[in-house]
Amino acid sequence: MDRMITRNMAELDELAAKCGENNVIDPALYGEYDVKRGLRDINGKGVLTGLTRISEIISSKTVDGKSVPCDGILRYRGIDVRDLCDGFSRDNRFGFEETTYLLLFGELPDNEELERFTALLSHLRTLPRNFVRDVIMKAPSKDMMNTLARSVLTLACYDKTIDDVSLENVMRQCIMLISVFPMLAVYGYQAYNHYEKGKSLYIHKPDPKLSTAENILRLLRPDKKYTPLEAKILDIALVLHAEHGGGNNSTFTTHVVTSSGSDTYAVMAAALGSLKGPKHGGANIKVVQMFADMKKNVSDLTDEAEVREYLLKLLHKEAFDQKGLIYGMGHAIYSISDPRAQIFKGFVEQLAHEKGRDDDYALYSMVETLAPRVIAEERRIYKGVSANVDFYSGFVYSMLDLPAELFTPIFAMARVAGWSAHRLEELINQDKIIRPSYQPIQKPVKYRMLSERQ
Repeated sequence: MDRMITRNMAELDELAAKCGENNVIDPALYGEYDVKRGLRDINGKGVLTGLTRISEIISSKTVDGKSVPCDGILRYRGIDVRDLCDGFSRDNRFGFEETTYLLLFGELPDNEELERFTALLSHLRTLPRNFVRDVIMKAPSKDMMNTLARSVLTLACYDKTIDDVSLENVMRQCIMLISVFPMLAVYGYQAYNHYEKGKSLYIHKPDPKLSTAENILRLLRPDKKYTPLEAKILDIALVLHAEHGGGNNSTFTTHVVTSSGSDTYAVMAAALGSLKGPKHGGANIKVVQMFADMKKNVSDLTDEAEVREYLLKLLHKEAFDQKGLIYGMGHAIYSISDPRAQIFKGFVEQLAHEKGRDDDYALYSMVETLAPRVIAEERRIYKGVSANVDFYSGFVYSMLDLPAELFTPIFAMARVAGWSAHRLEELINQDKIIRPSYQPIQKPVKYRMLSERQ
């Protein structure tokens, strides 16, 4: 058996090498054909592929006819996310439900509308009978995003109107998925934690009186307990991750798959597949791992010179994963600042103090200051670099004692609200399937009979 496996692996290696050889494209050709790689031009500006009313990202302003970088601004339905967070925080309320309403329906709810919508989310926060036992508990995996996608696709089997793409039906499907995503993800983790890691199994039911953030902590923790500050900061995280324009990878995936006429469950599973990538939703895990490596390899974490030297080693591919990246730094659009990171930072400091992790917060703050300078000195960049939302979100999740396996699913629990809004917008306005063009560069090859191939 071992000999057979070795032979098969050698054959696969040979096939992989052949695949690699026959798919190489000369990088110079992208410039020759003016290909917008990643749908971005040479200056990093996104290629315009659609219109949206759902959110707006601003990272520059025009001064004397020239585009000049500015502090980042993020608006949900025209409302600055800073004002949104400040509003519900001043009222000492949770904001994710209000934010979801705003994204889906285009306006802020009044008190009665918010109460009714929150009650609807609570009512739909339930799974089919025996779903946890028959689906989630079977074939547990440490990959929570794949587990989440499998559960979403299996839910489609329980929907008799799966292919109905009327606005009313898709709205029902989307709101239901927004409601159950936390249950699917946390229960998936509990199954993995029990069957694969040998830990105790906890399956708590959600409390209809609690917010989404509170229920996530309730479902996850053995004693169901959490502090008000913990729930408040997780709620802020959900709000800040709920939406980020139509061009981010997973939301664009939502538009592409929706434009083909596919069903809601397939669309959300596709978006999950996009989000799980380390270049998208998986980045916050890398930040936490990077800081853990820093603590092992820097003797004095309060010494700026030593920390700076470690950051240089990261860029020179001499530290951590040898990828040449300082994770949590830089963004495809923002340059001077990511508003989500700035909003997060104030709450992070409070939580770090409550958790007795002031030293860690000081280290994060130091790296936030040093990293942009180091990157600017070492790399040729077309725009500024600043901390992005992932820089602090992983730190927050670690302080909330969330397992690393759930970092990206937490992102998904929030972003499903934005995906839903964009799916509905695409359905309302679509008239064509999204199909960009690829330039063929392979020269014609004459077919040879099998007997002639040597």
